[in-house]
Amino acid sequence: MSDPTPAGPGSSGPDGAPARGMRAIEAEQFSFADSVGGVRGVVESVAPGLLFVVVFIASGQQLRPALVAAVAAVVVAVVARLVQRTPVTQALSGAVGIVIGAVVAARTGQAEDFYLWGLLVNGAYLLPFAVSALVGWPLVGVVLGLFRADGPLQPDGSWAGAFAWRRDAELRRRYTWVTWLWAGMFALRLAVQLPLYLAGEVAWLGTAKLVMGVPLTALLLWLSWILVRGTTAARPGPPPTPPAP
Repeated sequence: MSDPTPAGPGSSGPDGAPARGMRAIEAEQFSFADSVGGVRGVVESVAPGLLFVVVFIASGQQLRPALVAAVAAVVVAVVARLVQRTPVTQALSGAVGIVIGAVVAARTGQAEDFYLWGLLVNGAYLLPFAVSALVGWPLVGVVLGLFRADGPLQPDGSWAGAFAWRRDAELRRRYTWVTWLWAGMFALRLAVQLPLYLAGEVAWLGTAKLVMGVPLTALLLWLSWILVRGTTAARPGPPPTPPAP
């Protein structure tokens, strides 16, 4: 989800675009708005879930109107981007989760199943983050290595450049801390939301998902930036030396 507002100094990625998601960890300066896709991106992320909860409660816990409202919010967001010819990648990725949740809930008739896909996704993320930190290949370091401005591939076609950070013990340690932070976020989401799902507390589950969604992700990105800033991960590498004539 892109935002038309340009990023502030140091908050952009290598290509000049606002640093979003994991890329924000490498920015010279951190922008909460840019890290989660700008104001428009936040609205597009929050609106479907918020509408689902509000309409579900306002309609006397009727499932169908709530599902229609959530899916309609996604459709409006995607169509608006298509009409304006702005990137729809993130909008579509968010739409996938909403549509899957809506289909599952419609088939089972259980409103809490609207959130089942999100719980499964958090569980799917938790395992690789935790395991990667345990085995010494913290996933945050791997991802940032692949995102580096100089790219993962070396002239000989190897991927060694993407993993050069592993030779720096301090940087590897910082990436491990950050990876555990992310694993902790996924675990916390499951610890709070899974009991609510099992109890069928749809309103509380929807509220917890909203609070632990964009706001918690932005906070975690900022904490990750704090831990990594000042290391070679937050600074572009030197330009390549031209070959001698």
